[in-house]
Amino acid sequence: MGAATLNGKPARSSDLVRTGDEIRVAEPPAEPIATRPQAIPVAIIYEDADLIVINKPAGLVVHPGAGNPENTLVNALLHHCPNLSGIGGKERPGIVHRIDKDTSGCLVAAKNDETHRSLSTQFADRVVEKIYLALVTGKLRSASGTIDEKIGRHPVHRQRMAVNTQRGRAAKTDYRVIRSSSAASLVECRLHSGRTHQIRVHLHHIGHPLIGDKVYGRRETATNTRQMLHAWKLGFRHPRTGDWKEFEAPLPEDFVKEMSRAGL
Repeated sequence: MGAATLNGKPARSSDLVRTGDEIRVAEPPAEPIATRPQAIPVAIIYEDADLIVINKPAGLVVHPGAGNPENTLVNALLHHCPNLSGIGGKERPGIVHRIDKDTSGCLVAAKNDETHRSLSTQFADRVVEKIYLALVTGKLRSASGTIDEKIGRHPVHRQRMAVNTQRGRAAKTDYRVIRSSSAASLVECRLHSGRTHQIRVHLHHIGHPLIGDKVYGRRETATNTRQMLHAWKLGFRHPRTGDWKEFEAPLPEDFVKEMSRAGL
């Protein structure tokens, strides 16, 4: 973490912050990359000198961590393009954002620090377009709508997230039903925030959890399939040119099969 100052002096954890105070946080230096490259195939949607957009398969962890020291997307990216941005730290080079292990679809990584800073700012300012496809249980009452509910840690099950109006953080998801049967619905979800498990929690909250979701789904719908969530479209301004770029990840085979099984 970078050094912080309060009114020009080194900040301490005991300092009280008042209206008008000036707080500055220096960006931490890039850490040397410790993760080893591995020849793991990745489906590339777009690539240039600054960034790479890939279609992440379900089951692939984004970066190394506890229980997953290797065989991650970062290992694969380092094999394909060794000079990823170091801002993400030694375990997360180039990684600007994440999607769950069992979620497939669009993910962008930065090849240099300037690109990393720009993309990180765009994500933080919520100007990135993030559109997902979700296969959920049942038929929704409304063909479209907005779920504007705060999300925070579950008060009992601390590994889970939940709609939490007291201590949660603002989260907003627009949804639109694309097609439905008596058993399931294919729903387009547009994110206006990036909370952990946001789509999964919001759809569970309105009574339509993802098919295959082992955490938030119903027992009878938590099948042997993975959670049916796909990061379909991703849009942002290119850090170097300023041009608006949009990318789309085709639906994977398992998602299409599950749609067919649900009568869609």
